[in-house]
Amino acid sequence: MAAEMAREIIGKKLGMTRVFSQEGNIVPVTIIEAGPCPIVQKKTKENDGYTALQVGFLKKKPTRVNRPLMGHFGKCGVGAFYILKELRVDEVDSYELGQEIAVDIFQPGDLVDVTGTSKGRGFSGVMKRHGFRGAPGSHGTHEYFRHGGSIGSAADPSRTFKGKKMPGHFGNRRVTIQNIEVVEVRPEQNLIFLKGAIPGWRNGIVVIKQAKKGIVPPRPIPPREKREEAIKEKVKTEVEVKEEVAVKAEVEEEVKEEVKAKAEQQPKEEAEGEPEGKEKVKAEVEEQLKEEPEEGPQEEGKKEES
Repeated sequence: MAAEMAREIIGKKLGMTRVFSQEGNIVPVTIIEAGPCPIVQKKTKENDGYTALQVGFLKKKPTRVNRPLMGHFGKCGVGAFYILKELRVDEVDSYELGQEIAVDIFQPGDLVDVTGTSKGRGFSGVMKRHGFRGAPGSHGTHEYFRHGGSIGSAADPSRTFKGKKMPGHFGNRRVTIQNIEVVEVRPEQNLIFLKGAIPGWRNGIVVIKQAKKGIVPPRPIPPREKREEAIKEKVKTEVEVKEEVAVKAEVEEEVKEEVKAKAEQQPKEEAEGEPEGKEKVKAEVEEQLKEEPEEGPQEEGKKEES
């Protein structure tokens, strides 16, 4: 938790390369070896008038440090360093001397501000230093191709105003680039990949801190991902339709089996009920037959007598 509060770290620029995003696009990145930065000193309001953490970067041999600095480094017990920098924090009680601030305080997608010293280009002209267009290359132009032109009037104001863009020392100054996106973080190697270029030369020292003005914009869905999502939805709907069809077929089969079973059961019941009806009919017929023979002879006798 303490490491998350100090969202600032010192690093060394290693160089530039490129990586491929999830969409398959090429992203130019600058690789920086950031940290670990041990806490060398804690500054408080009681002793110093403000709260801050002094951290070190790049180990240094103790034999190359004078005695006063060695005594200062000896309080934290983590060795000597080439670079010392203060990180402003709200409170220092949650930190301890020797505690390391690592690169994992940042995550991919964060926006950071990077401060470094730009490359020195010496004494440069107006075309290189300020991007002047230059004079025409023909139509009588003579020895005036890369000049800056007029710098002021002769009589009034009879001087050159301050701030005029003119040749001079170019580069080698403190520059801050804002809202740089963090592409990748490798804590095991103390590496952080920043999108685009940052100020400074190779092996130059830079400071990375949380962006003051940056707000992470919502990432638009690229066409490729949209197409993949559409394909997934289509496949999903097809699977759902197939499952529905299979369920309907199973239900229809079950209904057919039930109807078939009922149809097979009805003839059996009728067959079982038929013998009882036949026996009743047979018994009735026999009774009738028995009665008829008895009446028949009497009627014949009566006829003979007559």
